[in-house]
Amino acid sequence: MAKVVAFANQKGGVAKTTTTLNLGVALQEMGYRVLAVDMDPQGNLTMSLGLNPDEVRPSMFDVLVNGTSIDAALYHQEIDVVGSSIDLAAAEIALSSLIGRERALSKALLPVRDRYDFIVIDTPPSLGLLTINALTASDAVIVPVQCEYLSLRGLAQLERTLELVRENLNPGVHIAGIVPTMYDSRTVHGREAVEVLRNSFGDLVLETPIRKTIKFAEAPVKGESVLKYAPDSRAAQAYRQLAREVIDGKKI
Repeated sequence: MAKVVAFANQKGGVAKTTTTLNLGVALQEMGYRVLAVDMDPQGNLTMSLGLNPDEVRPSMFDVLVNGTSIDAALYHQEIDVVGSSIDLAAAEIALSSLIGRERALSKALLPVRDRYDFIVIDTPPSLGLLTINALTASDAVIVPVQCEYLSLRGLAQLERTLELVRENLNPGVHIAGIVPTMYDSRTVHGREAVEVLRNSFGDLVLETPIRKTIKFAEAPVKGESVLKYAPDSRAAQAYRQLAREVIDGKKI
């Protein structure tokens, strides 16, 4: 059965989609079978894999609300992906009246979990029903955190939400690691932010920081991961190193 890993942070702009995609591709390079699931109505993961969210049909909305199978919504891109469209924004309303609404994603993934080693889920920048579905379906959570003070404050709220999910829906879900992203070692603020993270969360903070680079902005324009777009770049090497750290340290 695949390990299901959600990438979550209710703050936007912290490289959540970038980390979901590139860590997923790095795991695939290591020989693992990987499925990516886009649970964000903005469809950034979908676009980053070369798909147009306006043309993805069926999408995660159909899977969650209409009972469409994951296989029917699957695209074989650089890694396999179930895409998102703007329709997904209406899924929270559509699901709200259903019994077991928090488990819609978990049930949808069951038929394909034996075909993959890892299922990586990109979540929206909120702690609403779509993110709750992702946390309920997941074995572990990886939290990308931008190396700025204000980004660190949202972790407490995510922890409280995870505690509620553990108590009521999924006792086993846990934070597997915190990834410092958009790191600039040249600035005192960047170095201090990582230090605060490590002092507050200890071993949960992964050793591999993801540094700022223009490559992360350029790769999605081509519909590719940074590992394919610039395979020899420091950006690509960072995600390969992060994947090895996650696997060797048995974080997920």
